[in-house]
Amino acid sequence: MLDTIKDFLDYGFINNITGNNTDLQGNNNASPKDGVQWRGNRSSGSNGQCNGNGNRGSTGGGAFGLGLYGGGGDGSEGGGCNGTEGPAAAGPDQLEGPGSIENDSIHLKRRVGLISGVALIVGTMIGSGIFVSPSGLLLRTGSIGMSFVIWMACGLLSLLGALSYAELGTMNTSSGAEYAYFMDAFGAPPAFLFSWASTLVLKPSQMAIICLSFGKYAVEAFVTQCEPPEIVVKMVALLAIVVILYVNCYSVNLATSVQNVFTAAKLVAVLIVIIGGAYKISEGNTQHLRQPFKNTQYSIGNIATAFYTGLWAYDGWNNLNYVTEEIKNPSRNLPRSIVIGIPLVTVCYALINISYLTVMSPMEMQTSEAVAVTFGNRLLGVMAWLMPLSVTISTFGSANGTLFAAGRLCFAASREGHLLDILSYVHIRRYTPAPGLIFHSIIAGAMVLYGTIDSLIDFFSFTAWIFYGGSMVALIVMRHTKPNYPRPYKVPIIIPYMVLLISIYLIIGPIIDKPTIEYLYAALFILGGMIFYVPFVHYKLRVPFMDGITVFLQMLFEVAPTSNMFE
Repeated sequence: MLDTIKDFLDYGFINNITGNNTDLQGNNNASPKDGVQWRGNRSSGSNGQCNGNGNRGSTGGGAFGLGLYGGGGDGSEGGGCNGTEGPAAAGPDQLEGPGSIENDSIHLKRRVGLISGVALIVGTMIGSGIFVSPSGLLLRTGSIGMSFVIWMACGLLSLLGALSYAELGTMNTSSGAEYAYFMDAFGAPPAFLFSWASTLVLKPSQMAIICLSFGKYAVEAFVTQCEPPEIVVKMVALLAIVVILYVNCYSVNLATSVQNVFTAAKLVAVLIVIIGGAYKISEGNTQHLRQPFKNTQYSIGNIATAFYTGLWAYDGWNNLNYVTEEIKNPSRNLPRSIVIGIPLVTVCYALINISYLTVMSPMEMQTSEAVAVTFGNRLLGVMAWLMPLSVTISTFGSANGTLFAAGRLCFAASREGHLLDILSYVHIRRYTPAPGLIFHSIIAGAMVLYGTIDSLIDFFSFTAWIFYGGSMVALIVMRHTKPNYPRPYKVPIIIPYMVLLISIYLIIGPIIDKPTIEYLYAALFILGGMIFYVPFVHYKLRVPFMDGITVFLQMLFEVAPTSNMFE
């Protein structure tokens, strides 16, 4: 294979092929659907004369037989210049034998229905947050009453934001969520800055936080007498990333099935907490629910950072927008999934918080590092191990949904030329954006090794709400610049204005109250993306050796550009 790559590079055929997939002399066109397009200068047989005028030519066929499927001598075995139908012929340097790809274009398939959409939202939102965040939120608000208000406000804000995203997602059904909306409303530079920040920081840090939580609770299920060793927690977190990566690369159906199963399992865990709380209330354990607003802290900064803590537990409400290209009937299923999923999560969170307070005092909740584990120890007795196991299941499902969405962001941004070309390629048989998934997993793995949960959450929330607010601006702008654009779902205009004002408060509030250097780092990192945008995107500067790396990775991962990249 390496000799083939060398020959390919020596002949200098590293050029982007265009839409018609023409032969070397441009005599005959072959539809892009006839094979997998490769980054060669010719994609018919090795003679470069013709791919066939028959009913079906040979499949694929990169320069010198580099195509994964097809190629071959003079085209006679694949249909010939005037043949009818014939099997794809294997070229001498071809990676695999007879062609087995259907006469179909390479693109993401619509396999996410209403149930899977709800499961993706619920499964991603209910992760580690509700099991660890209550202590931090209570610490920042000072009272159970104010913390409960913020929990409900976070749910309402998530619903309003998601409804706004539903309009954006039904207007533009391309994958990528904020990236696609920024492209429509503002053009390339803001969209690039989002893809830059989200690809390198937001999505990987989100997955790292969730997988670190997974590792911690998975180890705690077996190590109950002491604090879990940090190195063991990190190794388990890395193992989770590898397993989730395999699931998402293997099949979209497998990834959504895993999401559905783990969502059902985590709802069972939530029911254990809720039923346990109801049992305690029936016994009269309501003393901690009296005087709910005692000791409330009304600091602007504290309330804003309390929102950060609560919103972390709700984050994932926009994940379905990242996969709109794969949703069946998105104009119907996207808003329905949102309206079902987010209120369901909000109700669960409210009942879980009440349940915690039936067995713990506010002070005990503030000092507990894992509220759910403390709850399980006091309520379940010898079955207390069920709680860390339940949290482990919950976080695994959340991490699966996070990576599922993150890979589509890479795919969408790369397809527009804003990231490395290879990140927009799709596996030729699995139809999954494998390079984007692998890229995100590598960065998340590095963050697992060198980061901590606490150091990542505030940084993530501050940066995320900059772009959530930007999406509201995009919706408002397009109401004026594209008033006649089809909108299968249209949100009342007051809603994006409300979400925008709240996002401004969440961004500015902590800076005014307690300015820290981390917020400056976040802002500088986002703006620093322009250093790469100007030469590599605006002026399209090409690094010479990158084409060779792209070809190598393309053959290594068995991936190809999607058909609409050639249209």
